[in-house]
Amino acid sequence: MTKVEELVQHVKDTDAIVVGAGSGMSNAAGMDFWYEASPLFMKHMKYFYDKYHFQGLFNGFYNHFDSEEEHWAFLLKDLKMVYTIPPQKPTYEYLKTILGQKPMHIITTNQDGLFKKFFSAEQVSEIQGAMAYFQSSNPDTDKHLYDSKKIVDELLPKIKDHRLSADLIPKSKVDGAPLELWVRGPKFLEDKRYNDEHQKFNHFLGQHRGEKILFLEMGVGRMTPMFIQEPFWEMTNYMPKSFYININPKDALTSPVIKDRSLLVDEDINEVLKDAAALIEGGQND
Repeated sequence: MTKVEELVQHVKDTDAIVVGAGSGMSNAAGMDFWYEASPLFMKHMKYFYDKYHFQGLFNGFYNHFDSEEEHWAFLLKDLKMVYTIPPQKPTYEYLKTILGQKPMHIITTNQDGLFKKFFSAEQVSEIQGAMAYFQSSNPDTDKHLYDSKKIVDELLPKIKDHRLSADLIPKSKVDGAPLELWVRGPKFLEDKRYNDEHQKFNHFLGQHRGEKILFLEMGVGRMTPMFIQEPFWEMTNYMPKSFYININPKDALTSPVIKDRSLLVDEDINEVLKDAAALIEGGQND
């Protein structure tokens, strides 16, 4: 039995599936503008690359710009890319085929909102924030989240010479503090929506307590293993009916404690999901 065949067999045998996904999932889908100056990145960000030479949107997010006006022009263009560029490969469609009608929940540290384009919001927990929102840089005073798409639609046309006029830079409606993206950082707002994202996942686990659960991890690196990878190892360990699968071309790892209940697939995520989806569809047509 190949690893893909074993993956499919575990999907068929399980009662419920918990998917954990990191940035490798977006990369597998061809969204290569996050960490490199890819053609997709250069198409939209050539000005900023020529001036600052940062590689991809992630590094641009932490770049020190000459002014807040230029910083906001970058942010708005960044968000426009995230909202409008579709996956370049059908990776998420393959995943939908594999999951089928099984009870499932997705927990992700990705903030690009892609999972919510393919699955319902109730099935997805974005545990490290989402680029769909801005928050105040003073979260002690302002607990609101601001719709980033609305802000982009309003302000993107007003960028001139790669800058957004200072008087247009959005501020908190409570105390006038600057806004920043609602993503994990020193001032990250952990309030109602943050807690709701975690509660969705906890509720799913509660519903399927005592059942055979498959923990399917994809594209989670070793930069932040404490959010998905290590909790998956721990839950697999204390849930005796559970099984753990890690698909990652670079970091297909598991804990020695659950080695006998783990499947490690160190291959391209998109290709693995493609082959697994084909096996499942082929079986349905038999």
